[in-house]
Amino acid sequence: MSSRIVRYLLVTLALIAVTLPAFYCGNPKDQPQAGDQPTSPWRNVYDTSAHYVGMQTCRGCHQEVYNTFIQTGMGQSFDHATRQKSAADFSPQHALVYDKDLDMYYKPYFQDDTFYIMEYRLEGKDTVHKLIQRVDYIVGSGQHTNSHIYNSNGYLYQAPITFYTQKHKWDLAPGFEKGANSRFSRMIELECMSCHNGYPEFVPNSENKYISVKTGIDCERCHGPGSLHVAARSSGKAVDTSKQPDYTIVNPRRLPTELQNNICQRCHLQGISVLNDGKTFFDFHPGMKLSEVMTVFMPEYEGARDKMIMASHVERMKKSKCYINSGKMSCITCHNPHVSIKFTPRTQYLNACSSCHGGANQVHCSEDAAVRATKNNDCITCHMPHNGSIDIPHVAVTDHYIRKRPLNDTLEKKITAFLGLKSFNSEHPDAITTARGYMEFYERYNQNKGLIDSALYYLGKQQSDEVAKKQNRDYIRAYFLLNDYNKVVEYAAQQKPEAIEDAWTCYRAGEAYYQLGQADKALPWYQRAVAIWPYSLDFQNKYGTCLLALGNVNEAKKTFTFVVNENPRYPVANTNLGYIYMQEGNSAMSYDYLLKAEQLNPDNEQTLINLAVWFHGNHQDAQAKKYLQHLLKRHPENTQARAMLADLQ
Repeated sequence: MSSRIVRYLLVTLALIAVTLPAFYCGNPKDQPQAGDQPTSPWRNVYDTSAHYVGMQTCRGCHQEVYNTFIQTGMGQSFDHATRQKSAADFSPQHALVYDKDLDMYYKPYFQDDTFYIMEYRLEGKDTVHKLIQRVDYIVGSGQHTNSHIYNSNGYLYQAPITFYTQKHKWDLAPGFEKGANSRFSRMIELECMSCHNGYPEFVPNSENKYISVKTGIDCERCHGPGSLHVAARSSGKAVDTSKQPDYTIVNPRRLPTELQNNICQRCHLQGISVLNDGKTFFDFHPGMKLSEVMTVFMPEYEGARDKMIMASHVERMKKSKCYINSGKMSCITCHNPHVSIKFTPRTQYLNACSSCHGGANQVHCSEDAAVRATKNNDCITCHMPHNGSIDIPHVAVTDHYIRKRPLNDTLEKKITAFLGLKSFNSEHPDAITTARGYMEFYERYNQNKGLIDSALYYLGKQQSDEVAKKQNRDYIRAYFLLNDYNKVVEYAAQQKPEAIEDAWTCYRAGEAYYQLGQADKALPWYQRAVAIWPYSLDFQNKYGTCLLALGNVNEAKKTFTFVVNENPRYPVANTNLGYIYMQEGNSAMSYDYLLKAEQLNPDNEQTLINLAVWFHGNHQDAQAKKYLQHLLKRHPENTQARAMLADLQ
């Protein structure tokens, strides 16, 4: 092996130094002060002994309601990937997606009763890459979409293609378009799962590992934990609900209007969800104010009033004069959540409109009668038209912003200014919560540095000894997002890793030290991150990378082995193990891991460099050149590969 090639290998050490996605489902907002503990007459709201019993238990006494609910979008929200569940068209002329940015094809198909997605790449007529991934779950009722999830030893990930029912077409999944295709690596975290499905059994010190998942949103998501109700009924303590409430379980229709809406807006107010300190996405119970668990922000723009997020129904409704002026309008004013909209008569919605607008001495429609006749006097057609959503392609959903449409609505289609973030479930969010909202918006949707400036402004508004430690992690986050690693370590140095309870803060501090070339100082922060979240495989991989950089090969090897044992389809850990075995002289094991890594991610730069080194070391320079040429085709800016290729010529 030439000394120059060896030198390239020793410099890189298979250290994948790419910063992890900075998504943060962490712990914002001050806790309520002593004496602020809320109460409710509904016993299953705050009673910690109340637990979930499952939809099949509810079905035992409520079969008729179950029969209709199971056909709703909620009841059909999540299930195993079967032919019966899928709404997709698998005919050859429809079931193929090409991602021009990644130069990958995706073909979904059933083989017997198992659903697969085949990813492949062509060069001429030759297939130069092929990966077949089994699909385990389908997300979505099929009214708008079917998306797809696979399970690797309990770790759930989204597949890169979705079937869009309204357009009857396969295409890249939302968020995978325009060069953002993360292939099979997008984690299904709790925030996603908790709205698209019933509450799962979750491994708490992980990001996306589940013990088991439900199949559909269930009764208790709207009625709360059912154990107290079941116990009362089982002991013969029945309540005649025609005369009085049964306080063992929440009946949303008996709640005040805003608490009714809080149940729906837990998932139908999709925006920037900022959890309160110490809260999780499991902690909201029907009958609570949603603000007791989280604050949900939405971006506000000047112009473009018709631009909407698909699941932002509550936000849109709350902009409407019907909501603002009535004081009593809730989602169940119009909707019966036990009956699918497919089977709900149109008159139910029109009657809801006429209950305020159609009687004697009430406001009648001002539109010309002839025009109304062309619309069958249907209020919804004019005042709640279908709009496309800005976050999900190929779908149209009812816009719940009830209003008169302007004669010339071209101005509505143009955003003229970003006005800031507004909370639609909390009137006065505190400064730290607001700062966290801006950082979350930056991370997920819009990498405009001005958003971090706004976050720093709000952090500066709320300073005291009491909140200093909380703010420390927020300053670490803000400066990390700005890639200002010196500032990050300045704040990190004020605390010891073992005093921190937030895994993301520890990771960010470790990554900052690592990026500054201080692996020795990074190590205890990475170590603390994996102590808090041992089943975060991204954190484990970065910890192993740091160990390797410090020459602790044995511990690094143990760490990477743990990762691939947890998830054999984790590409980078396979790359790193391949490198370690190459250094140990175990050529066969090295090749197996590197080949597996290449199959999982054929364009990873470090994997391709390591494979080139492996083939060069095994006197197969033609193959080494092939890998370097492929690397430069996908990553032409890689000067290391260019120099290595020149050395091999």
